[in-house]
Amino acid sequence: MAVLASLAALFRLPGAVAQLDPERRRDILRPMKGVVLAGGLGTRLLPLTKITNKHLLPVYDRPMVYYPIEKLVQAGVREIMLVTGGNAAGDFLRLLENGRGFGLKRIHYTYQEGAGGIAAALALAEDFVEGDRLVAILGDNLFEDNLAPYVRRFERQGGGARILLKEVDDPQRFGVALVKAGKVVRVVEKPKRPRSRLAVTGCYMYDARVFDVIRRLRPSRRGELEITDVNNAYIRQGKLAYDVLKGWWQDAGSSFEAYARAGALARAMRFRSGVARTAPKVIS
Repeated sequence: MAVLASLAALFRLPGAVAQLDPERRRDILRPMKGVVLAGGLGTRLLPLTKITNKHLLPVYDRPMVYYPIEKLVQAGVREIMLVTGGNAAGDFLRLLENGRGFGLKRIHYTYQEGAGGIAAALALAEDFVEGDRLVAILGDNLFEDNLAPYVRRFERQGGGARILLKEVDDPQRFGVALVKAGKVVRVVEKPKRPRSRLAVTGCYMYDARVFDVIRRLRPSRRGELEITDVNNAYIRQGKLAYDVLKGWWQDAGSSFEAYARAGALARAMRFRSGVARTAPKVIS
């Protein structure tokens, strides 16, 4: 018990953590890895994406892919893997280099051949994650909220999965969460008649068991491994929690209108924070 108490003090965790079973305690003490999913063909933004990856397009004063990286760094993540594909994959290395300019310990890269779905892209990060927990963000998603409080709740959760929801006016365009008695009971992908306005945003938090879940998935009618099926698997296990975002959320790559809104929202956010037109700040 003395050793456990020392561990709790060392990591500044509540004393109750020391009383948890060994498996859950190991989950809480593990570092968090970040995964940015920046693959896909970007066909909804043609002809802008004819010769480049959509995540390299500018959103106000910086490339689109900067936004998810900055959010992960703000949440305390210091190791990130970027999953990409297509002919412009090498441009990410030239742009992001080793990640030190963002305050990262290092940034890793992997290549996705073809378009196998979000879950298939996430599966490529298994060796990088090495049994740790992860926060995955879609490379075209912008968030107003600081994600750190949500990540801290996931850390205290000790395992399972956590998703971020946002009430929207057009839920039929997204995965929609059905919530009853404070729990997500099901996620429905792009329902024609949504029973909820709570969209599942492009930020997902999982324990390392997610890769076992993905291995058991079957391709959808689109021939892809769907992230919605991953979330429903955790729901069936009773291990999926959620938060509802307070600020805005924008999927910048879904249409030209969404892309334009993302630029306007990013501009307003930059000027409110007083850091407009600045390069990524190195965090020591």
